[in-house]
Amino acid sequence: MIRVLIVEDDFRVAQIHVAFTQRVSGFRVVGTARTGQEARELVEREQLDLLLLDTYLPDESGLGLLRDLDTDAIMLTAASDSATVRAAFARGALNYLVKPFTAEQLTDRLTAYRHYRAHLARDRGLAQVDIDRAVHMLHDGDHPVTRKGQSAVTFRLVAEVLRAAGEPRSAADIAGQLGIARATAQRYLTALAQGGSARMSLRYGTSGRPEHLYTWSD
Repeated sequence: MIRVLIVEDDFRVAQIHVAFTQRVSGFRVVGTARTGQEARELVEREQLDLLLLDTYLPDESGLGLLRDLDTDAIMLTAASDSATVRAAFARGALNYLVKPFTAEQLTDRLTAYRHYRAHLARDRGLAQVDIDRAVHMLHDGDHPVTRKGQSAVTFRLVAEVLRAAGEPRSAADIAGQLGIARATAQRYLTALAQGGSARMSLRYGTSGRPEHLYTWSD
């Protein structure tokens, strides 16, 4: 479980961010902080994996926290000027989301971050291809992956069912579980494979064409 601290001075906005984050599989919000000092104290006291960090805090800039705290961070802020964006990335921000944003936009970035962490959690040396893949995963949620005519809701349902399966599944398997047409499931599974979130293999039967099987890439 990825443990999250939300650093946001507006109580109502913080609660919205809590609700958005708690809806994403694999994440748990362990606290909120309204000031930089509160955030520093919580980081010292709690075992945290990720900060969702605002720039505008009553006692200091969130950029100062970003520089001083050795914790992964995604910026959630109304600051959209180029100087602030450059400073955030220079000081280690892993992503940057400008307010106001939707639950779906935050979900996409958190899901990408979860894939990134899982990819780098393996106890092994990394080849360049592994590092390149991690960078790709980290920013996989920065743009819509659905194509024209595709539903973001259906896309996410197919993705979550495949991820939860833990083993190769066919379009027929996914279609039966979700109650959608096999051709529809095939379309979304193909998109997942093309985007790198799933791997495709072939299963050969005794007759007829081979069946496509899909496995989540985590």
